[in-house]
Amino acid sequence: MRVLICDDHTLVRAGLRRLLESFADIEVVAEAANADQAVVGSRQHQPDIVLLDLSMPGRSGFEALVELRRDHPDCRVVVMSMHDDPTHVREALARGASGFVVKEAAPAELEIAIRAAAAGRTYLSPQVSAPQLFARPRSEEGVDALPPRQREILAALGAGRTSKQIAADLGISVKTVETHRARIMATLGCRNAIELLRMAMRLHDRPAG
Repeated sequence: MRVLICDDHTLVRAGLRRLLESFADIEVVAEAANADQAVVGSRQHQPDIVLLDLSMPGRSGFEALVELRRDHPDCRVVVMSMHDDPTHVREALARGASGFVVKEAAPAELEIAIRAAAAGRTYLSPQVSAPQLFARPRSEEGVDALPPRQREILAALGAGRTSKQIAADLGISVKTVETHRARIMATLGCRNAIELLRMAMRLHDRPAG
C-alpha cells in the first residue's frame, strides 16, 4: 500500500514514516505539511491511502478531505486527530473519511485503520466509536437552541448557499463556517452533511408562523 502522510509537524511526520515503514507491505510515497500539499502530492504520487491531520495552518483537513475524495475517489483517507468529540468524527465521515484515529492511539491501531480502509471498511478508534454508535438524533426542535449566527448559517444552507458563499456573505472565513456547520450537526443530531442539508431545506421551505 502506498501512503501519503499529511501533518504540519515535521517530527510527527518523521515518526509516522518510521512507524508505517515498519509494517509489512506499506510504503510512504510522500509527505505533506498542509492541505494544499496533500492535494498536490496525491495528484503526483497517486497514493492508496492518505493519512490526514485535521488541524493545520491554512485550509483545514476537512477541506482537503473533500477535494481528495472528489479528485481521487479510489484513494482512501484515514483521519488522525487530537480531537475525539462526535462533531469532528461525524464531519470527517460525512466528507468521505474511511477511518478516524485519535493521536494517542497505539501504533497497532493505526495499522488496523489503514488496512481496513484499503479493504473498503471503516475504522474508528474505540474512544470515538461509542459516541457515534449510541448518539441519539435530535429533531428540528433543536434549531431554537442554536445561537443566532448558527441559525443564520443554517438558513443560508437551506437557501442553497455554499460554505464559501456564506463566508463571503457574512464576512467570516470558510473555516469558521465549517466549524459552525459541525456544531449545528452536533446540536441537531445530523449524522452527515446530507442530513444537515435536508433539514436546512425543510426548514427553509416551511411556512412562516
